[in-house]
Amino acid sequence: MILLDFPYVSDFLKETIVRKQIPVIATAEAKTIMHDQAVNWLCEMEARETFKKNPNQKLYTNSENSISWVHKHLPNSPKAHLIEVFKNKYKFRQLIQDAYPNYFFQRITFDALEDVDLSELTFPFIIKPAVGFFSLAVFKVDRKEDWSSTIVQIQETVSRIQDMYPTEVVDNAEFILESYIKGDEYAFDCYFDEEGNPVILNILKHLFASEADVSDRVYCTSEEIFTEMYEPILSFLKMVGEKVNLQNFPLHIEIRKTASGEIIPIEVNPMRFGGWCTTGDLAWFAYGINSYEYFLEGKKPNWEKIFAARKNKIFSLILLDNQANVKQEAFAAFDYEAISNDFEEVLHVRKHPLNHYGVFGFLFTSTSKGNEEELYTILHSDLTKYIRLQEPVVG
Repeated sequence: MILLDFPYVSDFLKETIVRKQIPVIATAEAKTIMHDQAVNWLCEMEARETFKKNPNQKLYTNSENSISWVHKHLPNSPKAHLIEVFKNKYKFRQLIQDAYPNYFFQRITFDALEDVDLSELTFPFIIKPAVGFFSLAVFKVDRKEDWSSTIVQIQETVSRIQDMYPTEVVDNAEFILESYIKGDEYAFDCYFDEEGNPVILNILKHLFASEADVSDRVYCTSEEIFTEMYEPILSFLKMVGEKVNLQNFPLHIEIRKTASGEIIPIEVNPMRFGGWCTTGDLAWFAYGINSYEYFLEGKKPNWEKIFAARKNKIFSLILLDNQANVKQEAFAAFDYEAISNDFEEVLHVRKHPLNHYGVFGFLFTSTSKGNEEELYTILHSDLTKYIRLQEPVVG
C-alpha cells in the first residue's frame, strides 16, 4: 500500500504504481498527484480497516507530509509509534543511548536558544530541529564566539522555512544540540521484512565541500562503498531492530563512520526512502533495483550479480539547490543542457521549477573511476554558471 503526498512524486514511482497496480490510499493529495492515471485506489476507510486487521500491513510513503494522515487515521497503531520514535531525533537518541553512552545530546526550545549555558557544552557541536528534514536549519557551531551569529541564522532560517512543510515534518519549536561526529557520512535505504530482518537497498557516501558544509549537494554510490559499509551497516540495523519491533517497515538512515570504525546514526527517517524520490529512484538508475517494488514484494538484491556488470563506476545523486540565493522573481531559467554537458554521463535529469523550496532539480549521473573531479567541481559550485536571470526592464 502507498500513501502519496506533496511536494514531489517522481514519474518513476508513478509508473511503478500503475504498472504493478499497487493500492494507493485515495487521499485528496494522491488524487491530485495521480489525477487521470489508472490507479488501484483504496478509500481511506478501507485503508483504516486494513491496518486494524493487520497492523504490520506494508505501507510506503514518498513524503513525510503524509505523517499527519497516519497520526489522524491510525493514532494508536504500531506505525504511529515508530514514526514518533524515529522522526523525533531526541526520542531516537534516548532509544539507543545505552549503545552510545559517551554521546552528548540535549533538548532545547527555540525560545530558549539565547539562554543556553555555553560553559556546559563541548565544541564543536551540531544544532538542528528535533523534528526536521532536508538539512533545514542545521548548523555546526565551532566556537563560543559563533553562537550569537548562529542564533541569528537559525531565526532567519526558521522565518524562511516555517511554511514549507507541516509541523510533523519540520517542527521549529524544539531543537536538539548534539555532539559533532568526525568521520565520513553515509545515507542508505533499507527495510525490515516480515520476520524483522533488515534488507539494505542502497548505500551512498555524502560528499562535503568543507567541514562547515551541511548541504545535500552530492551523494555517491559504488561497489567500493558497499564493500566497505555493508557489514557495519547491517550490524547497526540489527542493533536498532533489537530495541524496537520493526516488521514490514522502510527507512532512510543517515550515519557517520568514525576513524575507529564506529557507526553513529545522525537521523532515521521512517516509512520512506530518500526524500523527493531521490535515493529510491537512484537505486534504479544505478543498479536496476526498483526499491519500491523490492520493499512491497519482499525482494532482496543480489549484490554480487549487480556489481559484476558495474565495475569501476560511481553513481551519484546531485541536488541542484539555490546556493546562489537567487530571488524567484529574478530567475528566468536553469540551463540543464549546459550542466549535463559538464558530466561524463547523465542518467536522468529531474527538472523542478524554482519556488520556495529553493531547488532547480536533481541530476543522476554515472562517473568512471578516476574521473571524480567532475563531482568535486559541482560540489563546490553555487550553480551561477547555469542560472539565467530575467533581463532588466529598461525605461
